[in-house]
Amino acid sequence: MTYSERAKQIFEEEIHEFQKLSASIDSSFDKAVETIYNCKGQLVVMGIGKTGIIGHKMASSFASTGTEAIFVNAAEAVHGDLGMINNNDVVMLVSNSGTTNEILNVIAPLRNIGCSLIAVTGNPESKLAQQCDLTLSVHVDKEACPLGLAPTTSTTATLLMGDALLVCLMEKRHFKAENFAVYHPGGALGRKLLGRVKHYMTHDVPRVRINTPFRDIVKEMSDKHLGMTMVFDDKQPIEQAQCLGIITDGDLRRAIQKYDDLHINASHIMTPSYKHIAQDALLSDAMAIMDKYNITTLAVTEKPDTDAIIGIISIHHIIDFN
Repeated sequence: MTYSERAKQIFEEEIHEFQKLSASIDSSFDKAVETIYNCKGQLVVMGIGKTGIIGHKMASSFASTGTEAIFVNAAEAVHGDLGMINNNDVVMLVSNSGTTNEILNVIAPLRNIGCSLIAVTGNPESKLAQQCDLTLSVHVDKEACPLGLAPTTSTTATLLMGDALLVCLMEKRHFKAENFAVYHPGGALGRKLLGRVKHYMTHDVPRVRINTPFRDIVKEMSDKHLGMTMVFDDKQPIEQAQCLGIITDGDLRRAIQKYDDLHINASHIMTPSYKHIAQDALLSDAMAIMDKYNITTLAVTEKPDTDAIIGIISIHHIIDFN
């Protein structure tokens, strides 16, 4: 067996374990999401060793997506770091075995503080699970390690559980890309979202007249690759004409369904209202409008109080890092 064949086998073995884990998720997960969401303090993720490394990643991801969170090493907790925790906090104790002494030793002090406890463990019958308010099982039947010793499948299962919590909390908080920019000003997307629309928009605006035939509308939209075109009156040169509306891919599909004879023009299928943004606005503002109205493009004007369109900003301009 080649190494690549063995790698595929390992992938398949781990995926099989994760499918079983997925099937076992129950109402405890719902309660954990609600507990963390309603937390008046912070989420404290606590672990040690390999699961501690996973816990550290979990805490960092939570903190960067709207859930106030920190990581505390369980071994250091009883030597002063418990001072960072108060009774408004939720503590997530991560231990695959559920019998790790350093984890078990913090339970009584945490109970004295008065915070809620969530166990994330591969042993839902363990002492850890029994002493916590909620238990999220990350049990796997076997590790990918041929000796069954090195944490492999079990650590990835813990990471997956953290990811599931993370995404559910993001959705519950309605966490948007503009929020991501605030927490990630040094990252590629963060830097971009704090940039200006004018630096990323295209000046090549798709333009058709109010009386442009259906076939020519499709051609203009196909040539400009933005999934839309602006519609202008026919009283002035098109660059100076008044914008009357917008046609999107969705409008084209609805027209095909509505009209048996496609000898129609832009006036039959356009939407008179359209969303726009000024060129000096932040990309995060553009993203917020797109999120709010579930659209992927905005017309760009020179100033907020003018309606002359000078460009188009698309979701692809924002998220394309190349």
